[in-house]
Amino acid sequence: MDQSTSSTELFGSIPLFRGLEEQELKAIANQTKEMAFRGGETIVKQGDAGLGFYVIADGEAVVKRGKRTVAKLGRGSFFGEMSLFDDQPRSADVVATEPTKCLVLLRWNFWSLVSKNKKVTRGLFQEMARRLRATDEALSD
Repeated sequence: MDQSTSSTELFGSIPLFRGLEEQELKAIANQTKEMAFRGGETIVKQGDAGLGFYVIADGEAVVKRGKRTVAKLGRGSFFGEMSLFDDQPRSADVVATEPTKCLVLLRWNFWSLVSKNKKVTRGLFQEMARRLRATDEALSD
């Protein structure tokens, strides 16, 4: 399986892009940049400017706030989506726990896709609603 096919399948598994045709997924994958991180290396740092959306293509990472681990991420997990909407700094650190490869979609490339594809917009709103609902439930426990 070539890198393009693998990336297309990876993006197709993400709720934000579910329901897109293979050609549309390829267009997204073609606009990403692959980045590699060593185990222990910080992928994004809390407080830094957020310019893109990350998808873990291979490896694992943890999301940390201070010394507390708040989530574990693996292949197909994504983070940094909030940076697509605003100019606020990153809200947490994401640290690779082993050698990890990420596909990065920069904000301006993402919005170009959204402006051309209503399915991406719908997926975006559905994923944001899902996350807001999960946060609301966590706070009410």
